[in-house]
Amino acid sequence: MTYLLIKAAISGVIVMLISEIARRSPAFGALVASIPLVSVLGIVWLWRDTGDIPRIADHAEATFWYVIPSLPMFLAFPAMLRHGMSFWMALGLSILLTILLYFLTVVVAARFGIRL
Repeated sequence: MTYLLIKAAISGVIVMLISEIARRSPAFGALVASIPLVSVLGIVWLWRDTGDIPRIADHAEATFWYVIPSLPMFLAFPAMLRHGMSFWMALGLSILLTILLYFLTVVVAARFGIRL
């Protein structure tokens, strides 16, 4: 249980630091957020918990394929905000767009023999 709390605390502190950095400098906060810290932490935790190299490799590869459909959110969300949409509506629609693109990615990847 202590180990889970340590993992949660470290992960939470990273998210908190990114939000604090972004408050002071949106561009620098975006740069720090774009570093795949969460992915790297996930890989480290998975290695620490399992030591399972094939599982870690599968996880890293799947992360690559899921990053691609998440990218349009970072253009759609600010565009919606700039066109007067409320924050929560823009965020919700951006998340919905990402979910739809995830689904499409899984379907298209399967046609090429990539199992996600």
